[in-house]
Amino acid sequence: MEYLSDKIKALSESATLAMAQKSRELKAKGFDIISLSLGEPDFNTPDHIKEAAKKAIDDNFSKYPPVPGYQDLRVAISKKFKEENGLNYSAEQIIVSAGGKHSLINVILSIVNPGEEVIILAPYWVSYYDQIILAGGTPVVVSATLESDFKVSPDLLEAAITDKTRLIIFNSPSNPTGMVYNRNEMEKIARIVEKHEGLFIMSDEIYEHIIFKGEHVSMASFDYISDRVITVNGVSKAFAMTGWRIGYIGAPLWIAKACNKLQGQFTSGVSSIAQRAALAAIEGPGDSHEKMKEAFLRRRNLICDLLKEVKGLKLTIPEGAFYVMPDISYYLGKSDGDIKIVTSDDLALYLLDKALVAVVGGDAFGAPDCIRISYATSDDLLTEAVKRIKGALERLK
Repeated sequence: MEYLSDKIKALSESATLAMAQKSRELKAKGFDIISLSLGEPDFNTPDHIKEAAKKAIDDNFSKYPPVPGYQDLRVAISKKFKEENGLNYSAEQIIVSAGGKHSLINVILSIVNPGEEVIILAPYWVSYYDQIILAGGTPVVVSATLESDFKVSPDLLEAAITDKTRLIIFNSPSNPTGMVYNRNEMEKIARIVEKHEGLFIMSDEIYEHIIFKGEHVSMASFDYISDRVITVNGVSKAFAMTGWRIGYIGAPLWIAKACNKLQGQFTSGVSSIAQRAALAAIEGPGDSHEKMKEAFLRRRNLICDLLKEVKGLKLTIPEGAFYVMPDISYYLGKSDGDIKIVTSDDLALYLLDKALVAVVGGDAFGAPDCIRISYATSDDLLTEAVKRIKGALERLK
């Protein structure tokens, strides 16, 4: 008999990881699966970063590292925040963790009490919701639509704030939509936060280097709320280092200390070798993410042009990251004679089965009329994937 905790029972399995696992299982059986499910650049980690990791092994970086991260790495991150984002975080305000996801849960567990409310802007990244549940908080979803380019109205955001609201989770460029808030739009949100004492905002900026027009704006750059902003970032996307598992935060000192205390009981310091690689990434040349951005822009244009030719799909053109989130509501309620499509998750499973293409249903992102497609793969595979999707959807009547 299984005696699982209520916390575990309340958690959902990550939809993106679940679809990736299904894809791997089918590939292992010999099926020609095109996976557009995971948010993972298809580039290799740059050579100078790999060399730094090899050197770290030779230099015997094999002991327990400091819980918040090596001091020189935290100094480098502090400098990066200053030079790239205009943010004044000292090294003591930086905590290095095992990926951005780890950074996020550290913050949530550090400042959210059971029963307190956390606002998330839908469509949202899948793990935000369940991390709030894990902390005993109450997720409050404020939804945006494709017609508004998936950007939340300030009026709707303000209307959702109550005396129980402790935190807003903000993400631009966005996973899953690829939308990017501009400075004016962000300032309206910052002014709302300013009015509510005891309200904090966690800004997930992991895709900051993948913006196709305009500039990246950090929420903490609005100085009138900087003492209530936690900035989350990492090396996974900009340097093709997803497997190295290095994320970090810049935060008010008392929050950084709380995350340090929490991390000391969960993981202690994260991989010493990965930290040395991260230092090389942050201090090294930035040409790798510029080359990736060029490729992602080309792929965005390609896949959006192809998807526009698929009957029934509606989409807005993403301005960053490497996702597109078409509205598939035209196909809800339709059937191929055997399978009826009731939800976006049904459609994702249908496409995996009939088109051998892995995408992720929008239900887990708070967008039940959409699917998320990652275009972090080659032009040829994107072209073939949309061809297969189009053929499978044409069978739905």
